[in-house]
Amino acid sequence: MPLTVPKSARLQDPGAEILDRAGVFWDRYGRIVLGVLGVIVAGGAIAFLTLRARAAAEEDAAGKLAEANVLYWQGDYSRSLEMAKQIAQQFSSTPSGLEAHRLAGDNAYWDGDFKTAVAEYRAYLAKQKKGLLADAARRSLGYALESAKQYPEAASTYESLVGVFDRESSAEFLAAAARCYRAQNQPAEAAKRLQRLVDEFGETSYANPARIELAELTTPVH
Repeated sequence: MPLTVPKSARLQDPGAEILDRAGVFWDRYGRIVLGVLGVIVAGGAIAFLTLRARAAAEEDAAGKLAEANVLYWQGDYSRSLEMAKQIAQQFSSTPSGLEAHRLAGDNAYWDGDFKTAVAEYRAYLAKQKKGLLADAARRSLGYALESAKQYPEAASTYESLVGVFDRESSAEFLAAAARCYRAQNQPAEAAKRLQRLVDEFGETSYANPARIELAELTTPVH
């Protein structure tokens, strides 16, 4: 008597079943998958082209900024300022385009255009808020503000830099802040800054002049 196998117990080809399922999946979701892959490929291409364009723009900006720096060190502040402004405007999204604002501020300051210097330093610091270069720009901003007779902001800018650089610089900033308060006819506030200078930075070259100035401010007038 032959052995019979029930239909339900017959072995099925697992590969065929997988292919059937894959076919069903593709019928349902194939277009979606292709669409997602298309977006990914397009996004990657756009990112690559964007990065390449930025690199090219930065290279161009850096070359022009180097030329503007040469003019600055040659003392041709007007031409350097004009070039720096063009770089900042044309390459605003690049590091060199940002650095051009600081160079423009330096040029304007030494050319005696303190209003423009203040504006350029502020434009730089609006994007570069931290770091050594930002602190250097903030120092330059303080002197530009003082030169522009914007004494309250100049004083606060100087004081914000105390402790940022070396001790000699900190004493310099306190002396400068005191100078701004004297310019505003606020001798008591000036004396406070000078006293701090003497107390905290008494070994610096600014200490003895500060002691003399402090004596002048605190000595009663008969």
